[in-house]
Parts: sequence; C-alpha cells; structure tokens
Amino acid sequence: MMKYSKVTLLSVALGAFLLPVAAQNTSAPVTSTPTTAPSNPSTTAPTNPSTTAPSNPSTTAPENEPINQQKSQQQKRIAQGLANGSLSTSEADALEKKQGELNDEERQMRAANGGQLTAADRAKLQQQQKSISNQIYQSKHNAAARTTDPKSGIGKTEQSQQEHIAQGMKSGQLTAGESTKLENQESNINTERHNDITANGGKLTPQEQAQIKQQQKQVSSQIYKDKHNNQNTKGKK
Repeated sequence: MMKYSKVTLLSVALGAFLLPVAAQNTSAPVTSTPTTAPSNPSTTAPTNPSTTAPSNPSTTAPENEPINQQKSQQQKRIAQGLANGSLSTSEADALEKKQGELNDEERQMRAANGGQLTAADRAKLQQQQKSISNQIYQSKHNAAARTTDPKSGIGKTEQSQQEHIAQGMKSGQLTAGESTKLENQESNINTERHNDITANGGKLTPQEQAQIKQQQKQVSSQIYKDKHNNQNTKGKK
C-alpha cells in the first residue's frame, strides 16, 4: 500500500514537472515578420523646365521711318502748294533741290556707316528737314504768283508725281537715292518751264507744252519702275 502511494506521488510530481515543457513545445511558433516599411521611392518633383518667356523681338520701328515720314509729308505739302497755287514753279523748284540735296547727304551718311544712320546723322537730317519745312510754309504764304495753272494738264501731272514720290518714300518703295533722282528730274522740268514762261510773256507755246508733257511722262514711268524694283528702304537700307 505504501509502495503504491509512493509511485502515485512520483507520477503526479513528474506530470506536474513535464506539463510546462509540453505546453511550451505545443505553443504556436512565434513568427517575427519584419515591419520595416519598404524604402519610399523619391517623390521629388521632376525638374521644372525653364519657363522663361522667349526673348521678345524688337518692335521698334525701322530707324529711318521718322525721316521718311517727314520727307513724305514735305512732298505732300509741295504737291498741295502746286495744286492750289500757293507755290510758284520757281519756289517748288527750289524746294525740290533742297530735298534732293538732303537725300544725297543721307545716302552718303548711310554709305559711310554700312547702310545705317548714326544718332548724330539722324539728328542732323531731322534738323535740316525742319528747315525745309519752315521754308515750305514761308513760300506758301508769300505773295509770289503761280506761273502754271494748277488745273492744267501740266499742273495736275506735276501734283500727281509729287504725291507718288511722297507715297513711295513713306512706304519705303523709294530709296533716298531714287527719290533724289526723281526730284532732280522734277526740278529740271520746273526750271525749263519757268524759263520758257519767262521768255514768252508768262505763257507756254504749244510746242513747249508738248515737250514738258513728254518729259513728265518719262518721270511718271521712272517713278513706277523705281517703286517696283525691290530696292526699298525696309529691305535694303
């Protein structure tokens, strides 16, 4: 009886000892999973391409535009003076010669500076144009008598040619050299006409009228050719 009790106690004690071990062996294995977050790819915004606005091309008007505008305006004033009789033939002749001399000077200035005008050149030309403009005003408001009827065929042609030259200079279709030659031709016709009128008691003979009309026709043809020969102040200064 005592022997049986001892065996029983030993069995219980052994069971109590082995129970924790068995419990440990049957527990679910701890699986440690890494919790490290995956490396975050770079979220830096891509390099922003340059958004600088393209350089604005110069919108400055051609440097010779103010000078051409002045010359055009003066030609129109001469044409208007011839049309209404406020300018005599000799006065128009003198003004045309001054315009021609100014155009020659401008052409020489450009030739000396690679086709361009310096600031000093422009200032000088504009001052001379101002002087011519004043002379046009004085000539149109003096008492000189017009020796050619502005309503005659010769008078109308003369006015029309002045207006065509003015338009050509304003648009750039006529260069300074071309306008000089045309104005010189106009001046020569005016001088010849003035001399004829003076020699014939204030009138032109039928033969003289026909000769002047033929010369004016040649000038009109030259104006057209010069305005359509691609030699212009905007493309070739």
